[in-house]
Amino acid sequence: MGKKYLLGVDVGTTSIKAAVIDENARVIGMSSSSYRMITPNQDYVQIDTEDMWRALLKCIRLLKDGKQIDLSKTAGISISSLCPGLAALGENGEVLVDPIIYSDRRSTKEAEMIKEAVGEEQLFKITANTAMAGATSGTSMLWIKRNLPKVYEKTKYFGHVNTLLVQRMSGVFAMDYSNASYTNLFETTGGFGWSKFLCEKVGIDILKLPPLHPSTDVVGGLIHQDLIRLGIPLQTPVIIGGGDTACASYAAGITKNGDVCESAGTTDVLTICVDRPKFDRGFINRCHVVEGTWIYQGALSHTGSSYQWFRDNFCQDMLAEAKGNAGRAFELMNEEASLAAPGCGGLVFLPYMLGERSPIWDPYARGVFFGLSLQTTRREMNRAIMESCGYGLRQLSDIAEHVTGRKIKRFVSIGGGAKSLIWAQIKADITGKDIEILDMNDMAPIGAALLAGVGAGVFDHVYEAAEKVEKKVYQIVKSSPVHEEVYGKRYQVYKELYPQIKELYKIGSELQ
Repeated sequence: MGKKYLLGVDVGTTSIKAAVIDENARVIGMSSSSYRMITPNQDYVQIDTEDMWRALLKCIRLLKDGKQIDLSKTAGISISSLCPGLAALGENGEVLVDPIIYSDRRSTKEAEMIKEAVGEEQLFKITANTAMAGATSGTSMLWIKRNLPKVYEKTKYFGHVNTLLVQRMSGVFAMDYSNASYTNLFETTGGFGWSKFLCEKVGIDILKLPPLHPSTDVVGGLIHQDLIRLGIPLQTPVIIGGGDTACASYAAGITKNGDVCESAGTTDVLTICVDRPKFDRGFINRCHVVEGTWIYQGALSHTGSSYQWFRDNFCQDMLAEAKGNAGRAFELMNEEASLAAPGCGGLVFLPYMLGERSPIWDPYARGVFFGLSLQTTRREMNRAIMESCGYGLRQLSDIAEHVTGRKIKRFVSIGGGAKSLIWAQIKADITGKDIEILDMNDMAPIGAALLAGVGAGVFDHVYEAAEKVEKKVYQIVKSSPVHEEVYGKRYQVYKELYPQIKELYKIGSELQ
C-alpha cells in the first residue's frame, strides 16, 4: 500500500497552520500563513473568508513545494478551528456572513435576550454554558436574524469555521460536538443533538443548524479543485475535526478523566478532561473530540495578547534591539520582568482587555493595573502581566478541584508561550503545580491530523492515535513555595478586585 499521510489544518485567530503526519504520527512537515481580519470597529471581529482560503492554499503549497511532501499519499483531511467562528452559509455553501469570532462584541444585547428567554438556570442545565456575545455563537445567529433579516432568510445553515471549510472541500454541511457545545443550542449535557426547546425559545430555526457528527466522522470526499490541483487525490476522506484547544489537548494526550493541559498563546486555556457531565459556571464546557468525555476549559482570553500589547506600546526599544524579531523582543521582556520582585511591589494586573470569558463572563470588562505607585517602573508592569496569567490559572484550577474533588498536582503545557521558562516558573509558583512543558508548539493541527487518521481508518481508535504522538519533554518546571506568602496576598487582590469594580465597566462602556 505504501506510506499514508494525514493532513491536519488548524485555523487560529490570525493564521492557519497545516501539519502532515504519517501512520506512526510522526510529523512530516508543518507550515503556516496569516490571513486578514475584518474589524471595522472595536466591536466587530470577523475572519476574511477568502483570505483564509488563500492562506490555506499557501500552507498546502509550502508543504508540497517547500517540504517536498508527496500529497498524493494523503489518506484523510481534518479541521481544527478557533471556536466559535460563526458563519452564515447559503444553499451552495456561499458565505453570506464571514465568520464572527469569540472576541466580537456586537451581540451583547442578544446574549441578554437569550438568557431572559430561556432562563440562565435552564440554559446552563442543557448546554453547560451561559450566553455571551461572540463567545457563544447563538448570540451572533440572533444578531444576524435581528439586524440582517434578508441574510437570515437566505441562510441554509449556520456553521463554525470547520463547517465552512469542510463544506468547501467536500460539498457537505456538518458540525462536530465540540463546536456545537459553543452555540447555546446544543444538548451538551446528554442528548448530543440540537435542542428544539432552545431553538424555539431563542427564535432560531432548527433547520438552519447543520447535521451533527463526532469529531472522527468522515462527512464527505474531497471535490474542490484548488486542493486537487495541489496533488491531494479526488475523494480523499474529509473528517469534521473539532475546536482548536480540544484538538491541541487531544494531541498532547488529554484523553481520559483527570488529565490536565495548559495551552499558552494569544489566549491561555486550562483544559481538564472528565468522564461525567458535571459542570461549573466558571468554565466553558464542551464535548471533547474523544467520544465519551467532556472538557472544562478555562479560557483567559487576553493574557498573551496583553503581553504583545505591552511590547508594542511600551517596549519599542526592545523591538528595535531585537531588529524586529518578535521572539527575541519577548526574551528581552522576560529578562526585564525577572528583575522585578515577585508580587511587583503591590501591582496587580487584570488581563480583561476586551472582555473576558471564564470565569467572569463579562463582555464589558477591561484591563486594569491596580496598585501603581511612584516606585512602579516598566519592569513591574511587565511582570504583573505575566503574574496575572498565574493568578487566572490558580483561580481556574481552584474551581476545577472543587467540582471534581480531585487535586491537580501537575499539568502539561503546550503552545507558543509555553517555553518561556520565566513565565512558566511564575505560573508554577503561583498555582503550586508542577508544569511539564512539551517540545511542540503547534499541537492543534496535529490533533486534527490524528482525527483524520481515525476517521480514515489509519488508526483503530482515538487512544491509539494519541499514544503514537511523541511527546518530548522540553522542561519540567517545579513549583517553589519561596514566594508563597506574597503570591497568596496578590492572588486575593486579583480575585476580589473584579467583583468590586464590575459595575463601573458598564458605566464606562456607555461613554465609548
